[in-house]
Amino acid sequence: MLDDKTFLSMISNVLHTDSFYFATDYDLTHTLQRLANTSPEFQEMSLLERADQRFVWNGHLLREFIAQPELHKFVYPVVHGFIIMKSSCINGKLFDWSIISRRSCFRAGVRYYVRGIDSEGHAANYVETEQIVQYNSAKASFVQTRGSIPFYWSQRPNLKYKPRPQISKTVNHLDGFQRHFDSQIILYGKQVILNLINQKGSEKPLEKTFEKMVAGLGNGTIKYIAFDFHKECSRMRWHRLHILLDMVAEIQEDFGYFLVDSDGTVLLNQEGTFRSNCMDCLDRTNVIQSLLARRSLQAQLRKIGVLYMNQHIEDQADFEKMYKNAWADNADACAKQYAGTGALKTDFTRTGKRTQWGLLMDGWNSMIRYYKNNFSDGFRQDSIDLFLGNFAVDEADLATPLREPKDWKFLTLPIIMVVAFSMCIICLLMAGDTWTETLAYVLFWGTASVVTCGLILFNGRDFVDAPKLVQKEKLD
Repeated sequence: MLDDKTFLSMISNVLHTDSFYFATDYDLTHTLQRLANTSPEFQEMSLLERADQRFVWNGHLLREFIAQPELHKFVYPVVHGFIIMKSSCINGKLFDWSIISRRSCFRAGVRYYVRGIDSEGHAANYVETEQIVQYNSAKASFVQTRGSIPFYWSQRPNLKYKPRPQISKTVNHLDGFQRHFDSQIILYGKQVILNLINQKGSEKPLEKTFEKMVAGLGNGTIKYIAFDFHKECSRMRWHRLHILLDMVAEIQEDFGYFLVDSDGTVLLNQEGTFRSNCMDCLDRTNVIQSLLARRSLQAQLRKIGVLYMNQHIEDQADFEKMYKNAWADNADACAKQYAGTGALKTDFTRTGKRTQWGLLMDGWNSMIRYYKNNFSDGFRQDSIDLFLGNFAVDEADLATPLREPKDWKFLTLPIIMVVAFSMCIICLLMAGDTWTETLAYVLFWGTASVVTCGLILFNGRDFVDAPKLVQKEKLD
């Protein structure tokens, strides 16, 4: 095919992405709690057979092996996300501590091109994060989830810094919404939604719709909490995050955590999860998840005898530094996979303080995100869809979507704008005999440049790098 090189470069693009993991003797796709509450038959299955398909990123590539059990021992499920494992010592007691973030391969993609949910209730940028601690063969874990606001909405790039979100008016939101939470309750138990988006401006309709849909569902196992992160923490008032932490303290204690002793006996199960989200489920979300995870870890370390009852994690300087950096690394990994850059606000996650340098780095990362989201994410989205099997290459079809011609505006308007702007500069540098003549030329070419720039911004969607391999969603 004429586009084989492009398809190969797409596959290569995904394979060269950081943070793919596999294990030959441990099931990375399941939490400790799920593994401990399974049947003997499940335990005897191969890793490929028993894997949670939400987190198997090479599932499409292994489709030929699944039907051949004799080959299962040669192949392993691959997860995408972030894993870190550390050995630590507190009070002279050595223990192991880990974070495993599993990114779902259902409705996978990049920021702006993958938002909301699909008809099966799969949420965009869905990540299950498990924090594990092990001491003297006893193990404890705490699980949280994050995912895009679970109804049908989009936020297509259009050259604006922050495109306005659009909520679909042509579909039944409640069907997909209910499917999403039905599956969450089956998998994790009770749900507490922590919605961290702004409660004013362009994000306000999303918050109001989310709240209305939870109320309409009428499910007593789902609790909705809206917390305007940016408003509450404005002007560097990051201590106000404790308002939210105090608000959910009793709920978190009721949910508990998973604990199994050295004999494999389950002592405690986690009865529910916090499902956090902001717009991207990256920056604000990771800050809150790290704080909730710290409180759970403190309770776990006290329970298994590493911490004394009057001790706090934040007082253990070496461990606290390691803990903060690990959660910041988790944020960066998830953000790079979805948005193309490291996470924002990681200065707070790493140090516990918001700094001017952190604000500067957030600005830099935001500029890089803007460029990638508008001019390279279409290729990244196509690469992911091809890798996951969402688009199948037909060898007999020579005309692929990649060969669709560009709109005339894409080629013409930028050239006109560059020429007009260049002529404006030239007129200023090569002033004529009179300023009146120079001013006339500058005004003419300057006006042409501004008008052309306005036309480009008005037709912004024609100039971004959009996906080509999968049908674009239709919105009213």
